[in-house]
Amino acid sequence: MHHSLGLLQLGALSLVPTALGGVLFGLALAAPPGPMNAVIAEESALRGWRAGFFAGLGAMTADACFLVLAVLGAATVITETPGVRRIMVGAGGLLMLWFAYGAVREANTAVTEGDSSVTSGDSRGFRKALVLALTNPYQVAFWLTVGVGLLEPGVVDVASYVPAVGTDALTVQTGHPVLLGGFFGGIGLWITGFPAAIVAARARIERLAPLIAWVSAAVLAGTGVLFLLRAL
Repeated sequence: MHHSLGLLQLGALSLVPTALGGVLFGLALAAPPGPMNAVIAEESALRGWRAGFFAGLGAMTADACFLVLAVLGAATVITETPGVRRIMVGAGGLLMLWFAYGAVREANTAVTEGDSSVTSGDSRGFRKALVLALTNPYQVAFWLTVGVGLLEPGVVDVASYVPAVGTDALTVQTGHPVLLGGFFGGIGLWITGFPAAIVAARARIERLAPLIAWVSAAVLAGTGVLFLLRAL
């Protein structure tokens, strides 16, 4: 009995690096600046933490959809069919420009009429981020490259790249449910903490919300123009 418990404990401990690796992968995907974080920042600044969190949840839902498509192999059609990819890039660019226009309007409204004039609603940010993420071919490309590597069963010995660390000390098991759980856990940490940081900054600096909305609009507009140029 004690022997079995010991084996279970050893097995659980051996999965700790896998879980941590998944968290780091999730943070690496969610944290870099871009249109998704621009939407999260805008929603958090204008409507509060819940709205920012739900916007992040929309982006994470898109990742879950791409995960299913990657498992089924259906997402490959997007990258192997130039016409489909071009349509996605163009549609994503137009959506970003439209959302950038909306962000500017809301920022101006917040300046002239105050924060109370900005409409609330958690589902709005969720839908906005979800649609943007689903039309983002680069997010699809992630799941067809790095994502496929995460899904395929295997072992990555991170310690082998760090001479000072002992052998097998940081072994990550790809294709393991714990890795995927850690991955989405990392995204969850970001979409929880990032809106909180935006709201805290807004509370300390008066009238910061419109500035964040304008910066978000600039990021969305710039990315939208880039997408349209690549589509054409």
